[in-house]
Amino acid sequence: MKIIVINGPNLQLLGKRKPEVYGSETLEGLQKRLEDVGRELKTKISFFQSNSEGEIVDIIGSSVKNEVDGIIINPAAYTHTSVAIHDALESVDVPAIEVHISNIHRREEFRRKSMTAPACIGQISGLGTDGYEWALRAMAGHLKKQT
Repeated sequence: MKIIVINGPNLQLLGKRKPEVYGSETLEGLQKRLEDVGRELKTKISFFQSNSEGEIVDIIGSSVKNEVDGIIINPAAYTHTSVAIHDALESVDVPAIEVHISNIHRREEFRRKSMTAPACIGQISGLGTDGYEWALRAMAGHLKKQT
């Protein structure tokens, strides 16, 4: 199985930006942890982070050509605004799970609506960076049921 973890704007600052909201784990530390879980699950994990909406759309669009089986995505601020990312997720025949470090439903009103979640098979929100691990495990289970 091949799963790509896509992170949107400002997640390169994980561990430094608002640690009271997003925690102290860095993006590099999170990636290493997910690689360890991926080995346990016999799953190849790749990572992509961009502050650019177009680059995120492009990587989603290339997932079929790259034979990606599943997508874990934290669109960050684009969650609430990006029809383009929603449409990209909907356009590929690759299941996706949306992840948010903070509980977007307990934050400002504008953060409570996800434009991208309807194009995903599920959403994990508010479990800190552990949500990525749960999404990875859930995606691996989902993909195994499909085969």
